[in-house]
Amino acid sequence: MTAILTAARRRVTRRPSRVPPRSRTDRRAPSSYPAAMEALAVRLSGLDPYVDGAIRIVAFYDTLMRRRVDLPALARASAGLAECVAGVRLHGTAREIRISPDGREAPAPPPPASTTTPVTLDEEEIGAVWLERPGPPNPLDDVLLERLAIAVAATLERYGPARTTMADPALVELAISSDSDEAARARALRLLGFPGDLPVHAVAVRSRLPLDQIAGLICPARPVKAAPLADVGAVLATTTDPARLPAGVRAGVGAPGSPDRSWRQARTALRFTTPREPVVHYTGLGALALLAEIPRDVSRGNADVAAVARLAAHPDDLETLDTYCATGSLRRAADLLHLHHSSVARRLEQIARTLGIDLTEPAGLTRARLALTAWRLLDD
Repeated sequence: MTAILTAARRRVTRRPSRVPPRSRTDRRAPSSYPAAMEALAVRLSGLDPYVDGAIRIVAFYDTLMRRRVDLPALARASAGLAECVAGVRLHGTAREIRISPDGREAPAPPPPASTTTPVTLDEEEIGAVWLERPGPPNPLDDVLLERLAIAVAATLERYGPARTTMADPALVELAISSDSDEAARARALRLLGFPGDLPVHAVAVRSRLPLDQIAGLICPARPVKAAPLADVGAVLATTTDPARLPAGVRAGVGAPGSPDRSWRQARTALRFTTPREPVVHYTGLGALALLAEIPRDVSRGNADVAAVARLAAHPDDLETLDTYCATGSLRRAADLLHLHHSSVARRLEQIARTLGIDLTEPAGLTRARLALTAWRLLDD
């Protein structure tokens, strides 16, 4: 960097030489890009002592990008050019590279960065680049970091799926829509970074946490993409681990396969989630998934569902019924409710009279479970 600035200052004091006219051969064979940049630097250096240095930095990184170097090589070249430690960090993978001017990994702990620039891809900040200059920032540090950030984003885009989690909602919607043809769906998946030979899970999510954080927990290994769609978050991933989700997150998980079918399944599974069961896999619903196909008007008109709706005005009774239906055991329900089993038994007798269902019989317990589930689906 010092050499670049020194050369730029020297050019200001030189008299510009006359550029000889190009021969006919030169006109037939234009000069290469680096030569053109060199000529432009010579002409502009007389206008501003830093223009030459800035153009040389641009040409420097353009050359690195044409050579398709990787991230460590970018950091190594940047550290040598800046004559101080250069760093690259990717938010999605927590990867961090710090290289000293001698080309070796910089020792820890790192000092505060003297200059930092974000790395953006598809309008999302995916990382940062910085310099650790001991003294004040160099006038050309901002130019260097801007070109380094562009080179890092181009390298990530070239060597694999973008290390971003959030995706264009229109592209995600194209991938999961039942109205999309297979060619359009396949193209959308390719643009999202999914390999063509791997099945994709769709996950429907409701949470107050940031959607990119949820997606990273569901699928800690890439690729995974997420986008908000209307009232629900959509996550597409090749593998899922919903057990990693924190409390308060509700998620419906579709089966792997066609994204449009998996998304329909995920939306259905999300409707069956409860505070007691916040994550539901569609494949685990079995025949219960048929309840989601019943029109709401038909469910409301059912006598058992209407009785549960009346019971909902008494939260304690509703919780008791829910717990008993989930366990099928009076004593187990009493343990979960932190009540004596005789108290739960009295509550269940009153609930049975309200519903008109004998909860001690297997058929009655099945009716109560179905009615309770159908009532919950009315609100989703």
